[in-house]
Amino acid sequence: MVFDGINANPGLVMFTLVDETLRRRLEDFCREMQMPCVSVLDPLISALGTYLGIESQRQPGRQHMLDAEYFSRMDAMDFALVHDDGQATWELHEADVVLVGVSRTSKSPTCIYLANRGVKAANVPFVPGCPLPPELDQIVSPLIVGLTNDPDRLIQIRRNRLRLLNPSVDSNYVDPDTIKQEVTEARRFFARKGWPVIDVSRRSIEETAAEILMLLSQHREAAEIKPD
Repeated sequence: MVFDGINANPGLVMFTLVDETLRRRLEDFCREMQMPCVSVLDPLISALGTYLGIESQRQPGRQHMLDAEYFSRMDAMDFALVHDDGQATWELHEADVVLVGVSRTSKSPTCIYLANRGVKAANVPFVPGCPLPPELDQIVSPLIVGLTNDPDRLIQIRRNRLRLLNPSVDSNYVDPDTIKQEVTEARRFFARKGWPVIDVSRRSIEETAAEILMLLSQHREAAEIKPD
């Protein structure tokens, strides 16, 4: 019993109780025992409520609630990890969104961000000279989005990455002419397919994901009104 513990070890009582009934019982007990009693989270919750413009609901255990939204996010997260970088392409039809782009266009982190919003996102790399998975031409429901980047920006990003991984390698991966050709070929391919394209050059991952979510909403609305 908490009260027995306080009796056995008198002193300052600090608590983080949210339930009003339990708070009052503890505060009344400490008052009778003439012991100081302090709620350590009240200032923080009050400050957060003022900053966010919302009122605390004082519902204990909300951080542990496992609702449908939670399981949807976890399912989407598993999907993004399993279908990263062109893996398990035979399951692309189960995706909400498929991102296709050249290397270093933030495909993977964008998929993870979307997964945290409950969106099943897969990504497939666009590599010149390598055919894309045939499943991309077979899927109907998922939204396919092409991601591209400014060639000069890609050169900088790839050089930094290659320097971290293996600075001694001289690769076409960072060759300016090769990268420009790669980006041009990707853009032309996306245009032929009629896929929406997002240039991530000056976008954060959050901004790219927001654009994809808007495109997904439009895609779903179009699918609903499409005649049979």
